Amino acid sequence: MIETNVKRIAVVQGAPSAAVQATFRDLIDRWRPTLRLAGVVAEDHGLPDRKCSAGYLRDIATGIRYPIFQDSGQPEACHLEGGGALAASAAIEKEITAGCDLVVLSKFGKLEAAGQGLARAFEAAIAADVPILTSVSPAFENAWTDFAAAPFSSLPADPGRIESWFRALGRAPAC
Repeated sequence: MIETNVKRIAVVQGAPSAAVQATFRDLIDRWRPTLRLAGVVAEDHGLPDRKCSAGYLRDIATGIRYPIFQDSGQPEACHLEGGGALAASAAIEKEITAGCDLVVLSKFGKLEAAGQGLARAFEAAIAADVPILTSVSPAFENAWTDFAAAPFSSLPADPGRIESWFRALGRAPAC
């Protein structure tokens, strides 16, 4: 049964980013055989002793890795670089246009709050009325609320709760 009051955007909160991304990857692996998925999940850069964790965005549909960091060699410097996120966003927009059941966007953070990064992919998914699964960096929660301009559900990084949300939309397969 489809619930009519379920919000089409789910924001996963309350866990470290690495745990959220692992939850997203697990769900994607379960859903991939029966759903058309679009979007990206974040992956670590693997550089030792770095303060900034920006690494790669992996496209769910194609497997392409988009770098979102520039290694300056300075461990304390933030090395976030948005060119890869913009390229990923353009690819996701095409995937949304081609049709999908769910868009997974790793995170709304610094780049997106500035209207860069994955911002256009978020906008395309909202405009296409496709469900979105994402996380929001705590430092950018106010920017997210202003940006989304749509009601959203906050969920824990619990696969069962996320699947329940998506199932309530009438989209997720029973597991």
